Amino acid sequence: MINAIKKEMKKFLEEYYNNEVSLTVEEPKDSKLGDISIPVFPILKAKHLPLPAVVDTVKTALVERFKIIKEISNVGGFINIVINKEELSYNVVSEINKKGTNYGQSDLGNGKMVVLDYSSPNIAKSFSIGHLRSTIIGNSLKLINQKCGYSTFAINYLGDWGTQFGKMIVAYKKWGNKEEIAKDPINKMTELYVRFHDEAKLNPELEDEAREAFRKCELGEPEYLDLWKYIREESLKESKQIYDLLEVNFDSYNGEAFYNDKMDPVVEELEEKGLLVEDNGAKIVRLGDDMPPALIKRSDGGSLYITRDLAALFYRKSEYKFDKILYVVGNEQKLHFKQIKRVITLMGYDFQDEIDHVGFGLYLTNGKKMSTRQGGVVKLYDVLQKAIQMAKMQIEEKNKDLANKDEIARKVGIAAVMFGDLKNHRELDIEFDLENCVKFEGQTGPYLQYSSVRIASILKDKTFDINNVDKTLFDKPHYFELVKQLSNFRSVIERAANESAPSHIAKYLLGLAQSFNKFYSLEKINCEDEAARNTNFALAKAIRTVLNEGLRLLGIHYLDEM
Repeated sequence: MINAIKKEMKKFLEEYYNNEVSLTVEEPKDSKLGDISIPVFPILKAKHLPLPAVVDTVKTALVERFKIIKEISNVGGFINIVINKEELSYNVVSEINKKGTNYGQSDLGNGKMVVLDYSSPNIAKSFSIGHLRSTIIGNSLKLINQKCGYSTFAINYLGDWGTQFGKMIVAYKKWGNKEEIAKDPINKMTELYVRFHDEAKLNPELEDEAREAFRKCELGEPEYLDLWKYIREESLKESKQIYDLLEVNFDSYNGEAFYNDKMDPVVEELEEKGLLVEDNGAKIVRLGDDMPPALIKRSDGGSLYITRDLAALFYRKSEYKFDKILYVVGNEQKLHFKQIKRVITLMGYDFQDEIDHVGFGLYLTNGKKMSTRQGGVVKLYDVLQKAIQMAKMQIEEKNKDLANKDEIARKVGIAAVMFGDLKNHRELDIEFDLENCVKFEGQTGPYLQYSSVRIASILKDKTFDINNVDKTLFDKPHYFELVKQLSNFRSVIERAANESAPSHIAKYLLGLAQSFNKFYSLEKINCEDEAARNTNFALAKAIRTVLNEGLRLLGIHYLDEM
């Protein structure tokens, strides 16, 4: 209603006064004044008109255009509107029951293309909990953008190239045992990676050997490329276990190596445009006094991360014709993406504003960042399995006769881990606490799933007639509060899309579930009066529809029982 009033009244006033009008439409701080408030001071100031004339003009136009207005009054320069709660609520609940999962659908994207770059684990390392954030934030943003009418293309930009691979080769050649590695490839290679960094502290020339080994990879020496292919394949096998558990998928697995033969044209273009300069044997692009230069080629001729990212960016723009590209990458890469945008601007391209770095904070262990180099990594697969076991223990305590306990425990455990992350704003660091995440009460994924299951239990084998309801019930505050929350679903989704922040949906769902559980404590939903019962069932079903669809947008399963 707020959006509709603002749009319609702004159009009317601008035509009426033949001039642009600044208009604010909001909820009043004091709900006793009404449901919606319009301050008219900006109009008075702009048009130099007396207050009564402006108030009368606005009030008349509102009454003519919005039949759902029940009362309208003014206090000073504020026009206060009381909505016909009965009609508005009935309309909202009816619309949700009619549209089902399509409720909240938006045309914000209008078919535009969003490319998303997320997850992107490094090969030859265990898939750590540190990669969870990028994976599930990116997956949720894909679903949210689709809900908003965007076309999407999801890329898992594997870290399958770069100097770290040179380190793996050196470690493999010096200390690797082929037979032992074949038994447990990723764990053994992770051990080699950790050992390399331990040895390099005492023997710094190992770093030079690693750079040389990677340079040979870039030159295409078969021995090195065969080893690279083996490690990449084994890494993807392990990653697929995680993606299957999370039910996350991608349209492309083109990693950094895919762009190895696409970098030279970028370097040549930078050279032709006079942007590439030599600095102590390296090739750089100067980006101005406010930003460090972009290092394009090392002094030994090796490429760098930014070189590959530029090649990937141009390829994606040409191949997928994106209107927006989201890089779901940690906050520590903020400067990197600023440099990329500055480089393409200096090159004469005009799509820098289509590039959006969706930064996120770290997972911390005892307040410290996890590090593969120091062997302090927490494997995501182990965390997920533990969450599933903890969920199963609680399910057996609460509902020991439940069928399909293993499958339900899997969905509850995964929901616990995912929601434990997504409820936080992405830019914050998180101290991971699995025990709290898996609880069935509080601000958790299992709590939301349980709230939906509670409604499913109420509605099981029940029918209701949406045309035979008691609309007067919607005048009760705990009824209308739920309707207001339901009516906000689309705007919450659009905000989550615009700000690339799934946490808006997560917090909204918590508020909705809490309001429903309060409602459940105040009302006998399956009451004797038929019209009241129909009203309660219709409202409960609408709440479950929105809860379930909101969970889906976070990549989380809803359940019918647990």
